[in-house]
Order: sequence, then structure tokens, then C-alpha cells
Amino acid sequence: MDVADLANRFTYHAPKDGQAERYQWIRKEAHQLATLINELAPDSREKSLAITHLEDAVMWANAAIARNE
Repeated sequence: MDVADLANRFTYHAPKDGQAERYQWIRKEAHQLATLINELAPDSREKSLAITHLEDAVMWANAAIARNE
């Protein structure tokens, strides 16, 4: 793996102009979907996994913004 890529992955990236607002927008939309899943899906392992993977998606989307701009 590229040394610069590793450094980028394990370095704090302070938010730049407009990034914090986009992070919040992504979280807001994901929260709406999580609420929908919570209301429509029966309590189950699958429901828990769906919400966990949604949390993962938010984290990776925000990481994409932080690491690549």
C-alpha cells in the first residue's frame, strides 16, 4: 500500500470551508432513513445490521469528503 495513502487514512483532517455542513447534511439524511427503517422493519438482527451499515455509510461518505478535498 502506498505510504502517502496510509498517512492520509490515519491523519486528522480538520474541516475546510463547507465540509462541516455537508457532513451534517449526510448525517441528517441518514437519520431520516434510519428512522424509516426503525418504523417499518421488525426488530431483528437484520434491522440492526441495516442501521449499523447505514452508520458505516455515513462514516465513509464523510471520510471521502475529509480525505479527498
